[in-house]
Amino acid sequence: MSILIKPIITEKATMQSELFNAYAFQVNTKANKVEIKKAVEAAYGVSVEKVRTINVRPDRKTKFTKTGVQHGKTNAIKKAIVQLAEGEVIDLYTNM
Repeated sequence: MSILIKPIITEKATMQSELFNAYAFQVNTKANKVEIKKAVEAAYGVSVEKVRTINVRPDRKTKFTKTGVQHGKTNAIKKAIVQLAEGEVIDLYTNM
């Protein structure tokens, strides 16, 4: 089971990384804060001060088509916002 799935790079996440030294990641839904902290420290070689997690519910959508009504939903995900110690930096753009 891999804990870190991918970093979240949005305007809000970039602003948090610049102002508060906090980075956002999409993580496994079964992972807890201690496992997330260890995974980030091992993957990026930084020291983590605080981890906050958010469970994002799935969005439900309905389409009206010629063949009838189609129902669907997106997957539920878990986000983790990881705040690093003072002076620590993660460069997410070098591995792209």
